[in-house]
Amino acid sequence: MAVFDVPLFAEATITLVVIMDPPGTVPVFLSLVGRKTRSTRLAAARQAVLVSLGVITLFAVGGEAILSYLGIGIPALQGAGGLLLLLIALDLLTGRGDAQPEAVEDVNVALVPLGTPLLAGPGAIAATIVFVRQADGHWPSYLALAAAILMVHLVLWACLRFSGLVIKVIKESGIVLLAKIAGLLLAAIAVQLVADAVRGFVSGAS
Repeated sequence: MAVFDVPLFAEATITLVVIMDPPGTVPVFLSLVGRKTRSTRLAAARQAVLVSLGVITLFAVGGEAILSYLGIGIPALQGAGGLLLLLIALDLLTGRGDAQPEAVEDVNVALVPLGTPLLAGPGAIAATIVFVRQADGHWPSYLALAAAILMVHLVLWACLRFSGLVIKVIKESGIVLLAKIAGLLLAAIAVQLVADAVRGFVSGAS
């Protein structure tokens, strides 16, 4: 009997990388913490990835039980994530987020929206639950899924960790422009999540 499910590892890794989009998180990350010190950026990157890892692991271990107990379906999760991202996007587009106290902003950035729902969003959570179902009680499959989750988060951390190199190129004015672009992209992602949630409710998905 195989001790490691290589096909599941490859499928889960590719799927989660596509959904969580490590390079795509860099503009949002820089728009939120690009003006901070290097140590603050590194701490935010580390905390965001750890939060994402914790959320994904939590739903991998007991996701179906949690959602079932609370009576929450995937469409509701998508809708909540979409509305939360929309609020962050509006702050980026209007510049209101710059008025927040620095300490509070630093904490919020690492936890929300970076850790969740941007990294550990509804799509990644749903995909993880599906892969757990595929594992179907086989330990080699569970081991492969755990390795895939760790691999994806290492890639995420590397992208955020070295995002400071981009700051040296774009400077302060580039960060301002990046914030507006990131806000627009986040708004589009938010609208798509809400649309998916509505579609799920209409079709009766759960």
